[in-house]
Order: sequence, then structure tokens, then C-alpha cells
Amino acid sequence: MREFIILGYSASSSSSIATLPNPHGSNHSTKPYKDKPLSLPKLSPSKSSPPISTVHSRSPPLFAVRWDPTKTHLSYFADLASKLARDGKFQDFAMVVESVVLSGVRGSEFTAALKLELVAKGISRLLKEGNVRSVVEVLGKVNELGVPPLKLFNGYAMELLGRQCSQLLKCKQVQELVELMEVLAGFHFPIKELLEPSEVIKLCVDKCCPKLAIRYACIFPHAHILFCNIIYEFGKRKALEPALAAYEASKENLNGSNMYVYRTIIDVCGLCKDYMKSRYIYEDLLKQKVTPNIYVFNSLMNVNAHDLNYTFHVYKSMQNLGVRADMACYNILLKACCLAGRVDLAQDIYREVQHLESTGVLKLDVFTYSTIVKVFSDAKLWHMALNVKEDMLSAGVTPNTVTWSSLISACANAGIVEKAIQLFEEMLLAGSEPNSQCFNILLHACVEANQYDRAFRLFQSLKSTKVQEAFGKKYKGLSFKPTTTTYNTLMKACGTDYYHAKALLDEMRAVGLYPNQISWSILADICGGSGNVEGALQILKNMRAAGMKPDVVAYTTAIKVCVENENLELALSLFAEMKKYQIHPNLVTYNTLLRARSRYGSVSEVQQCLAIYQDMRKAGYKSNDYYLEQLIEEWCEGVIQDSNAKQEEFSSCNKTDIGRPGSPLLEKVAEHLQTHIAETLAVDLQGLTKVEARIVVLAVLRMIKENYTLGHSVKDDMLIVVGVHEVDGGSTTQNVEVKDAITKLLQDELGLKVLATGAKVGLDTTIEPGNTTDSDKDLEEMSGRDELPAELIYSTRRPVPLERLKVTRGSLQHWLRRRSAPRR
Repeated sequence: MREFIILGYSASSSSSIATLPNPHGSNHSTKPYKDKPLSLPKLSPSKSSPPISTVHSRSPPLFAVRWDPTKTHLSYFADLASKLARDGKFQDFAMVVESVVLSGVRGSEFTAALKLELVAKGISRLLKEGNVRSVVEVLGKVNELGVPPLKLFNGYAMELLGRQCSQLLKCKQVQELVELMEVLAGFHFPIKELLEPSEVIKLCVDKCCPKLAIRYACIFPHAHILFCNIIYEFGKRKALEPALAAYEASKENLNGSNMYVYRTIIDVCGLCKDYMKSRYIYEDLLKQKVTPNIYVFNSLMNVNAHDLNYTFHVYKSMQNLGVRADMACYNILLKACCLAGRVDLAQDIYREVQHLESTGVLKLDVFTYSTIVKVFSDAKLWHMALNVKEDMLSAGVTPNTVTWSSLISACANAGIVEKAIQLFEEMLLAGSEPNSQCFNILLHACVEANQYDRAFRLFQSLKSTKVQEAFGKKYKGLSFKPTTTTYNTLMKACGTDYYHAKALLDEMRAVGLYPNQISWSILADICGGSGNVEGALQILKNMRAAGMKPDVVAYTTAIKVCVENENLELALSLFAEMKKYQIHPNLVTYNTLLRARSRYGSVSEVQQCLAIYQDMRKAGYKSNDYYLEQLIEEWCEGVIQDSNAKQEEFSSCNKTDIGRPGSPLLEKVAEHLQTHIAETLAVDLQGLTKVEARIVVLAVLRMIKENYTLGHSVKDDMLIVVGVHEVDGGSTTQNVEVKDAITKLLQDELGLKVLATGAKVGLDTTIEPGNTTDSDKDLEEMSGRDELPAELIYSTRRPVPLERLKVTRGSLQHWLRRRSAPRR
């Protein structure tokens, strides 16, 4: 016999004090018991809710009976529990279940005896009130006692539970939702029927909660599909780090290497422009001695298609691993050739796939033909592009809109407007509906061929549904919706007619389009072309007022307008404004500024130009330095005003030295024209040719001369480092040539006194002169020494002998006085 402790029950809603009748007719007195309201803590995986059984330990029993299972009917207590649940008294319901199960009745046996429709009704009542946590807590308790929670739900209760889950989704309570789903999954509820998994994944991604998304994915048996969804959704938002976190979690939770997951993360690396990461993932796969399938290889090659060498490296690795290429693989190779402009390789691949098609291995698709057509189009090989079209038609493949656009573009790029329009007519006759890109290509072809009137006539006719005016035939149902690119192309056709271009900009707005940076830049260029610099600058302000920030193209256009109108100071102020707004200049910006001058007049102008040049080099751009070096040379040679014949004789020889690859000339000139150089007057000619050394020395002398005219006298001797002695103490051939050329320049052409000095000085440092001897007599005494005073020694770890020339301060001052004296 077991003692069965149970709460009393009364159907009366006005009082919670009740007496439970004995099923055998015996009456027992009971103590009053006040029903306490149900209070549930917040559901959290880190802090579980206290079990309902704790209520039993805190509450005094209403009575105690000795229950003999052979005499007491189980159905009575099942009926009692069902009615408690129906009335929402789930604490009491759980206590009845616990008491019955602890007395030895199996949970499944008691569940079969319950009136499940009453229990489901009580659960539905709680769910209608939004009390999901109470329901979950009861389900957790009965589940521990062996009663399957899912058995307590009917269709209506399940529908209400789904509504509560949808409400959490709508309110974006992602953490509560995922925690609820985890609990319900533990009860074997059909989670997928409650909410669409993709919607939960999107919410986790929108909230940037990769951990919650991973926890949710792990609920399902098909977790690899959800992991791919998580990775891809983060990738669409350019969030690579959370996508990688999901990828790493998939490796920990999935059995084996899932190729679908690898393919997805590689594609996401492409979306996020992190090509190197995709390569690391591929290498990691190979380290695991897992052979990727063709889809992984195709994704990897597609992501890295901009790198032709790496793409073909992956292709060869794929062949070595025995993975057979499909048509998509060859299409990606053609795409890589197109991006790299390698027509020869594209032709080889095209011939190879044609051979495979002839043997029945592959079947060329429209993408293959369209890609090879684009390769020839970009290379302006319109004849070959048209030949591919014939191959395409012979193979029974119908060109699509992309194919026709590429064919029209091929003729447009070659300047053959008539052929481009003829292809457009063929496209219409073939039943292929053109898109805006096709129309824009035609307009661009007309503009590039300077057929401006034809471009406007074509535009006006295409705006209507009747295009017979343009082509002389009827094409019903054809409509054309202009794009921003359409109006930008037409604005270019306006030439210098600012008001016509402005009218097109206004029309663009009227049809619901928004001008972009290119639109404003074209308008500014047209305004500046008519000489209205202020108007061009006002367009930049209007651009900001319209809520659009000027980009590098807009600023470069405005700078170009200022340069063309010989307002270099304004151009430089715009350049400074660009840097202020952290807009990085491009190569066109730098070249526009560097070519703004045809000659230099002062040191400040040269310093200004060289500062732009150095900024350009730091930005990673390479330029043709020949033009700039010529201007610098011309400015430097201006020091020699009385030796035109000698200057002309020198300038006519060895010009090939200027602009040689890797020439440090401009960097050297920039270095020696810094402000502090005016005080030290130390010139380093190491690594320069004799022509470059001449320009650097003349640049320093020009700076000294201009500073002298401003009232800055020479305070030190001028020290010129020619080069380093060889180990045996001799001079290299280049050092001798440079030394002789500079000596001849200073002595013969400028009349300066030059002395050669030998000294052991340090390498890779700068000279630190002190108060050097300033008289010619003292200098002559020093010239016989083996070493210089300590003030002129380089402070280095390893002294080496340098070949040097010295021009005394007295000689420089005499030369400056002679140059500044009025001519008679």
C-alpha cells in the first residue's frame, strides 16, 4: 500500500477551498488551502525555471489517503487531472500527475487515461492569454514524469502555439524565440510547422546574432541546409565574420565535409570581396585530404576569376585530382579570359569546347556563346563576334538578350553605328525583347561617333511605343524605359550647351529617376567647357544640397575645369577639399594637377608639384615621370642665365637618362627642396646618373638663389656626396662621370669654387654639420686632411669612405651677389 497525497478540487470558481470526495464514499475532513497564483521566471537556458514540484513541497496537503491501486479507479484521478488542466490549474494538474506516477503508474498509462481534449482546452486557454512560459514549464514537468507533452496538444492548441511563435518573430524577440524553439524541439514538437525556418534565420541575421542562428540550426536534422542559409544571408549583407563563424560551427556539428557548405562559404567570400579567404578554405579542404567536387571548384574559380593565373592553377589542380570539368567550368574560364582581356586563351577554350561538343561530351549553352561574344566585343573584334553568332545559330542555340547586347556592343565599340542598328533590328525580328542596356549601347555608339542629332532622334522615337519612326517597321508592344545611364549619355551629346543638359537633368527627375554622381559631373564639365568656372563649382554645391556627396569623378571634373581655365590655385584648393572629406584622388586627378603647368616660376610652385607627386606615389599610382622631369629640368636650368650655349649643348645629350625606369630623380629633387635643406645645404647624388645629378644640384642652387632674394643669406658650405669608394679605395666609373659633370657645371658654367674632399663617413645617415670653417684658406687646409672634424662626421655603426665635393660659403655668396647685381 502506498500513501497518495493529493490536493482537493472544487469546480467552484469563487473559492479555492474544497473537499475531495472519496471514490469509495468515505468522507475525510480537510484543512483549508489557498491556491497561489502561478508565477514563472523568465525562460533562459542558463537559468532554468524551478520545477513545479517545488510547489508541492511548500504547500501543505489537503488530506492524505492510503490508495490501493486494486481498489481505487485510475480513471477517477485522470478525470480529476483533466478537469484541473481544463480550468487552467496546471500546478495542481502537475501535482496529480506527479503523485500518480510516483505511486507506480506508468506515464504512458496515465496519459492514455486522461481526457486529452480537456487538457488541450486548458492549454489553449493559457496560449490565448499569451502565457507561453507557463505552458512550457508544465510541459517540462510532465515530460520528466514520462508523459509525452505532444500528446497534450490538439490541432487548435498547436495553431495557437504557432501564433505565439509568430508574435515573437514579429516583435523580433530573437533570443526568446530561439530558446522556445529549443525547448519545444526537446519535446519532439514539429518545429518546422510552427515557423518557417528561413524566417527565423533572417531574423537572427538581421539582429547580427550568429550564435543564436547556429543554435537554431542545430535543432533540425537537416542542419547543413540551414547552415548554408545562415552563411549566405550574412554574405548578402557583406558580413563575412559572422558567416565564417557559422562555417566553423558547421564543421563542428556536421559529420564529415559537406560540399554544399564549402561551396556556400566560398561564394560568400566572393560577395565580400575577400578572395584570399576563399583560397585558404580551399587549401584547408585539401589538407584534410578531401577532394572537392566540381561545384566547389567552380565556385572557387568564379570567385577568383579576376586572377587569371590562379583560376587556371585551380583548373589544372582539378584535372590532376580527376574531377571532370562541366560546361559551367568552361564558362568560368571564358569569363576569366574576358576579364583579363586574353582573347587568345578564350579562343583556345572555345575551340576545345567545340571539339568536346562534336564528340558528344558537352553541349554548349547560351552562356558560353554570350561570353565568347563579349570577349571579342571588348577587344573590338566585331567580325569574330558575328562569326560566333553564326556558330550559335548553326548549333540551334537561340541568342538571348545578353547575347544581342554583346553583339551590338561589339559593333558600337568599333564605331560601326549602322551595323549596330542593323543588329538591333535583327534582335527585334527574332522576337527577343531588348532591355534598356541595348538602347543605351545604341545611344552611346551614336554619341561616340559624334552623331548627336541621330542620338536625340533615336531617343525621342524610342520613348514612345512606336519605334517605326526609328527603323521604318512596326514592332507592337515594344516599350522603352529610360534609365539614368540613358540621360547621362544624352547629356554628353550636348557639347557645351549647358541649358540643354540642364533640361535633360530636370527631365530625368520628372520621370522619377535620380541623377547620380556621373550626371552631376557631366553637367559640371559642360558648364566648365563654356568657361563658367563658378557655375561648375556651384554644381558641386547643388550636388551636396540634393543629398548626394561628390565623389572622386565629380571633384576631378571640377579640378579639370579649373586647370583648363588656368585657375590652378582654385584647382589646388579643390584637391585639398577632397583630402579633407577623405575622398581619395585617382590617377586622372593626379595627372590633371601635375600637367597643369607648362613651366615653373618659383621654388614654392615646384615644391607644390612635387608634394602632389609624392602623394601620388604613396597612394600606389605609377606615372610617366618624363613630362614632369622635363619641366623640373627646365626650371633648374634657369639658374644658368648667361650660358645658353653651354646649357643647350648639355641638354641635347644624354636625354635618355631622364625618365629611365626606377629613376629616383623626382624623389631626390623633392627631398632636397624641403625647408630644412635650405639650412644644411647637403646634397646626396648617390645612385643618380650625371644628367639627374646635374638637375638635383641646379634645383638646390635655384632654391638658394630664391631664398637669397628673400633676404636669407647663406650660412654654411655646400656639401655634395658623389658616391662611395670601392674597397680598394678607387672610384667607380659612374662616380667619376658624376663628379666630372658636377665639377664642370659648378666651375665652368657657374663660376663657383669647388674642392674635392675625402672622408670616412657613415652610411645611410644624413650629415650633421656644425659651425664649419667658412674661409677659403681654412678650407684649403682641411682639404689636405684625411678626415673631417667630428662635427661633419656621420654618426653610424660602420663608417665607409665617401667621395664628396664642397662649395664654400664665400664662393656661393660671391656667385649670388653677382647674379643679383643689376645688369648694364
